[in-house]
Amino acid sequence: MFIHHVFFWLRNPDSKEDLARLKEGLTKLTKVKSIRQAHIGLPADTNRDVIERSYSLSWLLTFDHAADQDSYQEDPLHLDFVKECSGLWKKVVVYDNIDA
Repeated sequence: MFIHHVFFWLRNPDSKEDLARLKEGLTKLTKVKSIRQAHIGLPADTNRDVIERSYSLSWLLTFDHAADQDSYQEDPLHLDFVKECSGLWKKVVVYDNIDA
């Protein structure tokens, strides 16, 4: 299994419209055939020193293999998403992991 977890920080973090546009763009990406599972998430209302809550939205994907994630990166839907939505965010952090 290959997990691809992306965290987005919006340029305008208080903009409900920008958040909705990003969420809409990610929802379109769920049609990429190599994705096994997808989840769009907001920061939970939890408070402990170890919890990072400053991001605007997260995008968690699972793939059967690293090669499936590679094909996702080159999929026209993903390339269109980056082109259409990259102006919405000021920062993106990605955590990729595999089975231990």
